[in-house]
Amino acid sequence: MITFLLAMLFCGSADAARIKDVAAVYGSRDNMLFGYGLVTGLRRTGDTIRNEATLRSLAKRLQGLGLTLTPDQIRSRNVAAVMVTASIPSSARPGQKFDILVSSVGDAASLSGGVLQLTPLQGADGNSYAIAQGPLVIGGISAEQNFNVTQKNSPNTGRVPLGALVEKENPNRLKFTGTEQLDFLLHKEDFTTAQRMATAINKVLQEDIAIAVDSTAVAVRIPEKYNTDIISLLAIIENIDIKVDMSAKVVVNERTGKVVMGGNVSISPVAVAHGGLSVQVKTTNEVVQVDPLQIAEPQIVENTEVEIQEEDGKLNMVGGVTVGRLVEALNDLGVKPRELIQILLAIKESGALQAELEVL
Repeated sequence: MITFLLAMLFCGSADAARIKDVAAVYGSRDNMLFGYGLVTGLRRTGDTIRNEATLRSLAKRLQGLGLTLTPDQIRSRNVAAVMVTASIPSSARPGQKFDILVSSVGDAASLSGGVLQLTPLQGADGNSYAIAQGPLVIGGISAEQNFNVTQKNSPNTGRVPLGALVEKENPNRLKFTGTEQLDFLLHKEDFTTAQRMATAINKVLQEDIAIAVDSTAVAVRIPEKYNTDIISLLAIIENIDIKVDMSAKVVVNERTGKVVMGGNVSISPVAVAHGGLSVQVKTTNEVVQVDPLQIAEPQIVENTEVEIQEEDGKLNMVGGVTVGRLVEALNDLGVKPRELIQILLAIKESGALQAELEVL
């Protein structure tokens, strides 16, 4: 049985979605941070001595603490070099904490049980905005015995919940001082959704203050009574319900057999034949005496038999339906994942599938 996932949220008949779930205020965005650090406390699962960068980093860190060692004097496998990545919220202020991701950059076998040492996190401009430190939470395990390795998920990545501390305010923090207009950017561009959003805002606030600029943006003029209380205006707007529209699309994953279809996918009338045709040729040899009254060697005659078997199959008319009827019809045909892909491609080529087809 094919696994169908019905994407019913983004179709004309779907339930309403809040504006805060489909759009965001222009300028209100996270900023990416990254850093290079060391994880210690590993049980001989860290980087090997082949990773000179790890040894040099550890030697330099120890030198900063008053202990001078050369990389050649370090033989520990309890340390691993890692990259630390995170997203700092747009409204982050010094003292706030947020989660970080840690991933190995060397040949460490596992980061399980490790502790991330103090690591500065910098932005694309090269300035440091936070520092990170703390014990790792690993979602994978790895065990090795007599060269037999058992692994589940990835033990070389982990998280440190609330492991980053903001030290410097985000320079791109959204500010409303002197703002006369708010721009909302849709997460997925669509002219219909943008127009519905502007209409809904005007209806709720009972003023013509919103207009759809294009398929990705809606401009909202701030009413005079909200000049000193823009947050209240934002709270009202982001909780307005709208119906989100999107183009019809079918996504097929050939490897897993998953099919995801939008609820507004439709099919024009088309005939779909399903069933296999098996042709088998059998050859049998028979000894034949040409003339019993004559002394002669018998001849070998080949008898060829052609057997044709046709599996149970049927011709089905499928058309003028939405995704619900399509799922039912294809399952009635008993199609398999690869057969389903071929059927969908054939329907698409015939022009009967009124949707974009994407095969992963």
